[in-house]
Amino acid sequence: MKYSREILDKLDSVTAKRPKTVIQHILEHGYVTTEELETLYGYKHAPRAARDVREQGIPLKMYRVKSSDGRSIGAYRFGDLSRIGDSISKENGRTVLSKALKSALIEKYGSKCFIYSQPLDERLLQIDHRIPYEIGGEQNDNIEHYMLLSPSANRAKSWTCEHCPNWEKKDPSFCVGCFWAYPETHTHIAGKQQRQIIVSFTGNEIEDYNGLINLVGTENAELTIKQLIHQYLPTEADCKTIQ
Repeated sequence: MKYSREILDKLDSVTAKRPKTVIQHILEHGYVTTEELETLYGYKHAPRAARDVREQGIPLKMYRVKSSDGRSIGAYRFGDLSRIGDSISKENGRTVLSKALKSALIEKYGSKCFIYSQPLDERLLQIDHRIPYEIGGEQNDNIEHYMLLSPSANRAKSWTCEHCPNWEKKDPSFCVGCFWAYPETHTHIAGKQQRQIIVSFTGNEIEDYNGLINLVGTENAELTIKQLIHQYLPTEADCKTIQ
């Protein structure tokens, strides 16, 4: 199909890798199948890839085709491209999260990434459901159900969630204890018995970081901090003595 320059410019304005890949394939071939998304691009969860496109305001339609071995599989093509950016369209899937919600999150938590605690310009922050949409469905406007993420944190969360055992089980209560949903109170990371603290050093704190490295004599900052904690954290016997 031929598209107007205006439409092509809007499609070309999408820069995120996964939705851009899907868009370019459809532009070249007219559609993309779930089989192609997996075999050509490694996207095993096709609905997620399609959702990424829809979240950019690009309408998609799904229909059925035959796979290379004769199975019935899904395929995606553009919907009505005159409605690019129309978040109310059913073709666009879930409602695009509002600027008002983003402003409320920034007002309460500050303009920073929830995962990396990294201060960012608000235009770079992305709103994400704490519990993935594919598992918990659409949430109401309670800001406690959402988080602000840097683009890199959002990509990391998406990858981790899609490779988590709960992606198939779809138990929202499981996600409540996960680092990627509630880093401030987590009890596991994608089902693994792990805990994680992300510490960033900025400004004059970089001198402290270099001091930690020099103190232990290793280039592994994570190991450095763990060694210091183990060395200086009071033992149970020490705590009893202090009491």
